[in-house]
Amino acid sequence: MRVLVLLDGTPADPDAPLIRVDDLGLLRGDGVFETILVVDGEPRELGPHLDRLARSAAMLDLPEPDRAAFERTVDVVLDRWAGGTEIALKLVHTRGVEGGDGTPTGFALATDISPKVLAQRVEGIAAVTLDRGIEPGLAERAPWLLLGAKSLSYAVNMAAVREAERRGAAEVVFTTSSGSVLEGPTSTLITARGRHLTTPPAELGILPGTTQAALFRAAEREGWTTEVAPIDVADLYSADGVFLVSSVRKITRVHTLDGKALPDSAELHARLDALYESEY
Repeated sequence: MRVLVLLDGTPADPDAPLIRVDDLGLLRGDGVFETILVVDGEPRELGPHLDRLARSAAMLDLPEPDRAAFERTVDVVLDRWAGGTEIALKLVHTRGVEGGDGTPTGFALATDISPKVLAQRVEGIAAVTLDRGIEPGLAERAPWLLLGAKSLSYAVNMAAVREAERRGAAEVVFTTSSGSVLEGPTSTLITARGRHLTTPPAELGILPGTTQAALFRAAEREGWTTEVAPIDVADLYSADGVFLVSSVRKITRVHTLDGKALPDSAELHARLDALYESEY
């Protein structure tokens, strides 16, 4: 099932042609988006997602997203949803049409979560490390590269996933050329050692994760320690668990990296999943 609502609150047919061919989000990927998990009609981390949408828009010098309009649009989508209990809700904000009056394009699209992603949550995934071609400090030195913005320009990310599939894996762990861990194409990386969780810093040019933040809050409440710090690729093989987390995939364990089996983290995964769910 799919539900589409335009930013003015108008429901639309998701199978009908609606985006203009000269929309800059389509022509150049000149826009930003967020994907929100909705469970039993309740959007998770809606505020942080809208905050991040606004930060990404500012990085692209886009018009500021109309937060109230997006909140109303979300309500309309959820009122019209009659599908499964878990939804992937995508909010999109583009620069609008080329040569237009500057009015941005905005909409919300809700879809069921794919069976593949649901299975990966349970079974875990194999991943490969791929060089992202960036180094520490690049985001600060070259802000025009938009590192850390959730833009619509995801061609590189999707190419990386296809390369992983060619190598017999399902996912990617991006790295710097010097071997520091970054993130997944659509996820944040977390390592666990005992009751200590670590994720790479945003200063490396990665997108701060809303799911990672929720997990860290829950873990800290239960006496775990958390840290935002650099991680080397070698550290992934010695960790008790490696996880890729996002709104839709939730907490997904990596059981194999570059063809090498990682320590069995099934029990640890269950504990982290329970911690995350305790936030809601």
